[in-house]
Amino acid sequence: MRNAPSIIVWSIMAICVIGLITLPVNLQTQLIVSVIVVAIMAALKILGVGGRWRLVALAFGMAIVWRYVYWRTTETLPPINQPENFIPGLLLYLAEIYSVMMLALSLFIVAMPLDSRPSRAARQKTFPSVDVFIPTYNEDPVLLANTLAAAKAIDYPADRLTVWLLDDGGTIQKRNSTDVRESETALSRHAELTRLCDALGVRYLTRERNEHAKAGNLNNGLQHSTGELIAVFDADHAPARDFLLETVGYFEDDPKLFLVQTPHFFLNPDPLERNLRTFERMPSENEMFYGIIQRGLDKWNASFFCGSAAVLSRKALDTTKGFSGLSITEDCETALELHSAGWNSIYVDKPLVAGLQPATFASFISQRSRWAQGMMQILRFRRPFLKHGLTLPQRFCYMSSTLFWLFPFPRTIFLVAPLFYLFFDLEIFTASGGEFLAYTLSYMLVNLMMQNYLYGSFRWPWISELYEFVQTIHLLPALISVMLNPRKPTFKVTAKDESVSVSRLSEISRPFFIIFAVQVVALVVTIYQIYAEPYKADVTLVVGGWNLLNLILAGCALGVVSERGEKSSSQRVRVRRRCEFGIEDQWYPASIDDVSVGGAGLQVFGRDLPSISKGTEAQIRFRSHSQTDPVVLPILVRHVSTQATGDAALIGCQYRPRDPQDHRWIADLIFANSEQWEEFQQTRRRNPGILQGTIWFVGLSLFQTSRGLIYLFRGMGRSK
Repeated sequence: MRNAPSIIVWSIMAICVIGLITLPVNLQTQLIVSVIVVAIMAALKILGVGGRWRLVALAFGMAIVWRYVYWRTTETLPPINQPENFIPGLLLYLAEIYSVMMLALSLFIVAMPLDSRPSRAARQKTFPSVDVFIPTYNEDPVLLANTLAAAKAIDYPADRLTVWLLDDGGTIQKRNSTDVRESETALSRHAELTRLCDALGVRYLTRERNEHAKAGNLNNGLQHSTGELIAVFDADHAPARDFLLETVGYFEDDPKLFLVQTPHFFLNPDPLERNLRTFERMPSENEMFYGIIQRGLDKWNASFFCGSAAVLSRKALDTTKGFSGLSITEDCETALELHSAGWNSIYVDKPLVAGLQPATFASFISQRSRWAQGMMQILRFRRPFLKHGLTLPQRFCYMSSTLFWLFPFPRTIFLVAPLFYLFFDLEIFTASGGEFLAYTLSYMLVNLMMQNYLYGSFRWPWISELYEFVQTIHLLPALISVMLNPRKPTFKVTAKDESVSVSRLSEISRPFFIIFAVQVVALVVTIYQIYAEPYKADVTLVVGGWNLLNLILAGCALGVVSERGEKSSSQRVRVRRRCEFGIEDQWYPASIDDVSVGGAGLQVFGRDLPSISKGTEAQIRFRSHSQTDPVVLPILVRHVSTQATGDAALIGCQYRPRDPQDHRWIADLIFANSEQWEEFQQTRRRNPGILQGTIWFVGLSLFQTSRGLIYLFRGMGRSK
């Protein structure tokens, strides 16, 4: 009975909250209360208060949200005896309830996330044996060479570190295929990667058959290795030198630890960032997950394996017979199994790998379809909320991570709902314009403010809406497919070393132009109905405003699917590094200003510099992190410009590796120093606020709408 007082207190609080939510008030009072709550939340945000005051602001916001839910449930649903109104009205109501439920789960997870852990690299004293697994299927050998070289250069005792290339593209099954093209490709790949691994001092491993995709490949690696810990990197994820020093020590602290996960940092923009030109000005999509959500999951011991940039315990994996492969998202599934078995996880919020994202919109959608289908398989087969062994917070965390991928269903309903009224005059939401203002508009504003509280400089207003909008069209059929046949999806490797050489429309862009055209027609219908039926103008204005919001998102989406031509798929990252530039047997002092996976930008100093033209072969000489003597890297000059002072030249160059050892120096330039990635991330993290962010997004949408239409008309002209 010691807990009786606290139970009584919580019960009284719950009754009070329910009473406030269900308290009958007139429309004017509701509007005044909403304005007061918005003002309080805004004031707390402007003052920059945190801790308990942050929770107070979020509690005020949730009071408005639950008040809205109560009103929607009790007063706005169409009569059940009008099925033409009731059925779409019920679907819209369920879509809103889903959104509120996901908001509540987000609040639980990230209302007070853990602070980032301090660096522990300098404190590492013991060095457990580590096997580094780099699974590959069809990635380019040059890409693999950089990743392998970076893995070999990790700062760790050489006798305690073994790097493995796990090749699923050169299996015996593929080499003996009856398809001659597949067989010859596999034989050539097997021979080339064997030579590459021998040159770099890496263990090459393939297997007999391609079974259970990436999970099967990793489990094959487990069977042939003996390290106490397993570090996993995707083929395009190259680690920094301090990766293991920042991660392995946590396993000594906690014998029940199975995972240390680190964030994924990307050197190139995703298709949305590239086509909208936001990569260097706005935090990337994944930063909300790795910068906030994973820290929130970590608070509840629910941070999960993300497939790469992680270290896992072999002892823990042995208890579940390796990596789980029932779904096509083996990473999250493996973490779920180990968490339910009583093992713990940790998230280290420091970028320690640099990788590549899909360059084309089609590849981006293919990747997200796999994630969505895999999460649905976990939801179906593993049932996280009912999973034995999980704590209640862990159940909530895994439900949030899996249920999130149902967003295409409510997003589709939000897209078509205003069209029911504008085109068919259906009343799927029975309310006046004043009630919309007092309840719906205040709910939307409070929702935006809460998102801004939760994610701040990690996610700008409306960007989440845009990402969900552009994925919905193609993820919806993928989700329906996996729901009808949950065992149908198969693992498909995402192409990440692509580039778009010529500006063009994406091959999967047509639905977006159709949606945009329908919404333009709906806008015209809105204007006509306001003129023809002024007695319904208040409701028509509200629904028309809803459609206008969808139109703004759809217009911005036209820019997303209008692929910009790029010479390179990689973005340059600024560095500060001394070097020497060699040409015609002469060396000149220089500095490396920026690097990418393909080349670098140099400042070369010297009044006696010879004339340098595009295509000139040269060299750069610098001190690597692993060599005491300077190393030399061959380069090819791509462009040259001379500074106004006349004593320096700006040179853009392309790496020209002549043997596998040169990839060690390329990896040293790009990947060795993790601090440069963290600095780059910080330059993008700022919070424009709701008002400024909304104005910026509307302007972005107007520009991208025009750009998308120009691409469309150009494409139509070429087809003629």
